[in-house]
Amino acid sequence: MGKVLVSIIVGSALLAGGAIYYLQVYAYFFDLPADTVMRMTPLGQDRAEPILTEDFRGIDANSSPLRFRACFRTPQSLAMMTETYTPYENARPLIGPGWFDCFDAARIGADLESGKALAFLGEANVTYGIDQVIAVYDDGRAYAWHQLNHCGEVVYDGQPAPEGCPPPPERKK
Repeated sequence: MGKVLVSIIVGSALLAGGAIYYLQVYAYFFDLPADTVMRMTPLGQDRAEPILTEDFRGIDANSSPLRFRACFRTPQSLAMMTETYTPYENARPLIGPGWFDCFDAARIGADLESGKALAFLGEANVTYGIDQVIAVYDDGRAYAWHQLNHCGEVVYDGQPAPEGCPPPPERKK
C-alpha cells in the first residue's frame, strides 16, 4: 500500500513539474509575422517611427508584455542611428526561452557594456511602464526586447507613480 501511495505522489509531482516547465518555457508564446514593423524614437521626439528591417524573427506572449523578443537586421548604419535616434541608458536584455536561439541576452548585455552594441529607445511605454529597447551592432544585427522603465519599476512594485510619470492605468477587478 505504501509503495502505491509513494508512486502516486511522485507521479503527481513529476506531472506538475512537467506542466509548470512547459507553461513557463513554451506555452503562451507565439511567433510574430516576418513583416512586423519595428520603431525607434528620434532624438528630441516622443513618437517612435518605423525603421528599415530585414530577416525579422520575433516572439511575444499574451501572458506578459516582458516576453517580447526580436532578432533582425537593419541596413541603416550605426553612425546614422546614433545621430538620429534616442539612446537608451541602462539597457538590460532579458533572458528569453532557450528555443528562441537567435536571442542571446547574456552576449547582448556584455556587448552593450563593452560598446560593441549600442542601445536605443524603440518605443516608450509600449505598455504602461515598459519600454521597447533595441540593441544595434555595427554590422546591422539588431535585437529588441521589452524592459521595465523607471515608472514601471516603482508602480509594479506597488508604490505610487513617481513624479514625471503618467498615472498608472486602473487595475482590473
